[in-house]
Amino acid sequence: MSAKYAAIRTMFELIWLARLPGLVRLLSRSRGVIFTLHRVLPDTPADFSPNAILQVEPSFLEYVIERVRDLGIDIVSLDEALVRLAAPAKPRPFVVLTFDDAYKDNLKYALPILQRQEAPFTLYVPTALVDGVGELWWQAIEDIITRQEAITLTSGEETDYVDTRTTRQKQSAFDALYWQMRQMPEVQRIVLLRKFAADYGYDLDQQCRDLIMDWPELRHFAGEPLCTIGAHTVHHYELAKLPLDQARNEMAKSADIIQSQFGQRPAHISYPLGGPLSAGPREFALAREIGFASGVTTRPGGLYEHHADSPHALPRISLNGYFQSRRYVDVFATGAIFSLLGKLTG
Repeated sequence: MSAKYAAIRTMFELIWLARLPGLVRLLSRSRGVIFTLHRVLPDTPADFSPNAILQVEPSFLEYVIERVRDLGIDIVSLDEALVRLAAPAKPRPFVVLTFDDAYKDNLKYALPILQRQEAPFTLYVPTALVDGVGELWWQAIEDIITRQEAITLTSGEETDYVDTRTTRQKQSAFDALYWQMRQMPEVQRIVLLRKFAADYGYDLDQQCRDLIMDWPELRHFAGEPLCTIGAHTVHHYELAKLPLDQARNEMAKSADIIQSQFGQRPAHISYPLGGPLSAGPREFALAREIGFASGVTTRPGGLYEHHADSPHALPRISLNGYFQSRRYVDVFATGAIFSLLGKLTG
């Protein structure tokens, strides 16, 4: 675990030991929180697993649901959350469960828990990935580096040969390539990714089919009364990097495709990656223009009355795979703590 995450763990421990979450929830004007999840898997991640941050165990998901209810917090749909945000008086506190990307493990491991617990949730669907033609580039570079003892990193006309024999070397190579791709225009990133995958015999299309549900599998969710299907664009691009018309098309077309598949147009959207580099005021305005009722980011924070006036820029709190300690759930459920931390670190 990096120094950053070790510091966060220490902070969570101190907050929990001081019994601050209960007091903050009592005094705060925060009305609720939206949790971000991605993968739900029973497997213990390997030593080199930079994307383990996106993965929680089924038992942890079930505990989260049970614990927030024990705290007197309702688990509600996004539609109900918007109603509670707009209420003139502070309503009962609430949590919204959201899952990004439509991973197959959501069907195998998450859905049975959500059904057993009768917990409403939202599943955000990137349509090209469901078609099996997208790129889960963040996972692809991890997979390639995992099985290599050395890789080449290319920047401009320069090529470096990097050892990846140890876990530390693999993590260093991953960080370098990850942030190189994050800083590129999407067209250039795709070219680099495709070349990198081809150089090491990695089948990106097969990876997509292996990890992401197809349309027949998604019908289990579309027919589930607890589930709200949301849009997550077509190709899972960082929208802020795209020209205006392309960004609009990514958002609107994803809703069109989901409507054609399931007969109902999604009312909610999640911006891919969702941080300040990936989505901002332009994307929030596009979501409103297209007709979405809400848009969720990955900016940390609780939900307040004022968010009823900006429902296309809602914060979320990540149920992070690095912090699956049961005592931290009280911290995660306390939106005001994350709103304050966001201001201090922003």
